[in-house]
Amino acid sequence: MKDSIRKHPVTESLLYLLRWTGFALLTGSVGGLLGGLFALTIRKAGTLFSETAWLLYLLPLFGVIIVWLYHISREEKNRGTNMVLSSISAGEKVTVPTGPLIFISTVLSHLGGASVGREGAALQLGGWLGARFSELLKLDERNKRTAIMCGMSALFAALFGTPVAAAIFCIEVISVGVFFYSALIPCVFSAFIGAGVAGWMGVEADSFTILQIPALSVFSLLKAVLLGLLCALLAIVLVESLHRAEKLAKRILPNPYLRVIAAGGLIVLMTVLIGSRRFSGSGIGLINQAMREEADPAAFLLKLLFTALAVAGGFRGGEIVPTLSIGACFGALFGSLTGFPVSLSAACGMIALFAGATNCPIAALLIAMEMFHGEGLPYFAVTVALSFVLSGYCSLYGSQRFAFSKTRLERHDAPTNLEK
Repeated sequence: MKDSIRKHPVTESLLYLLRWTGFALLTGSVGGLLGGLFALTIRKAGTLFSETAWLLYLLPLFGVIIVWLYHISREEKNRGTNMVLSSISAGEKVTVPTGPLIFISTVLSHLGGASVGREGAALQLGGWLGARFSELLKLDERNKRTAIMCGMSALFAALFGTPVAAAIFCIEVISVGVFFYSALIPCVFSAFIGAGVAGWMGVEADSFTILQIPALSVFSLLKAVLLGLLCALLAIVLVESLHRAEKLAKRILPNPYLRVIAAGGLIVLMTVLIGSRRFSGSGIGLINQAMREEADPAAFLLKLLFTALAVAGGFRGGEIVPTLSIGACFGALFGSLTGFPVSLSAACGMIALFAGATNCPIAALLIAMEMFHGEGLPYFAVTVALSFVLSGYCSLYGSQRFAFSKTRLERHDAPTNLEK
């Protein structure tokens, strides 16, 4: 796919379209199959966990297996999603063992009830797939980065069933303030094909219903403003908690086997003491409870604690779905305290916290439109804008770059606060 002599703009655009449509067909089809298989396996693991009481007590053992797998593969320093993001922004190599390792380790994490998501696995699997295809087709470095974004889009869309949001998120998350338009067509095509193939395999898209949406008024918008501000603060607390917990665990227990056993043991103990497994796994059940106005007041704090322990221990899968569940539970609490419709408040909290923690406001709004059937958009826009801007330069992903300032029309050119 190396560029030859400069061509007429129309010819160049047509060649670009044909070239990347072909690549999107390949990546989307294979990515959809891989993503569908992964989604169905995760679903089966979750079902087994909920129906088999003793699997919870095997969580420390599953953690040991995960650490051992990364050790024998010589991937102890594998940075997961951060590695994939750096492969696009800085040319870091996506290692060959990454795909199989993240697939197996995420399934094991869910089988034992660790509070992890699946989107981190989707981004890593997709980046791994795009990197392997780019090597197979001998793409140059510039096109290789687009190929990696294609793979990410296909897998993310396959797992969540939100192809538009998946494509935009995988472009927007790399560098805040910069959008790689040259990757738009291949990422969109890959995402729709991936979602279509996964849907054909029986993977259902995530969607929720908002029970009540009030007419726009000064008072309802003021409540949305307050919720957006609080979600920005919660995003900072969430990101700092996850990363500080990970650093603290590594300092107290440098041995990764002891670390994962300790974290797994604490998760088991807390689950037994609480007497409920609703804080285990990704947190989709908590989102459903929040949307039905049934969430406990302390649910968001407990889910944050369970997620911090899982991440600190070394369990794999990602943090986005737990983030969505924390935001939904917090939003439901806000609604119950302020009189803002609880299901709408839960939905806004869910999307606003995602925007604040990932710094992807456009993708956040698209997720809201696809998951909530296009309803409540003005409230989502207000809460997302405030959470994104006021959360500062924190991020779930240390490799994310901030090309432009959030508050001034000027270049920022800095990493997240975590990397400083």
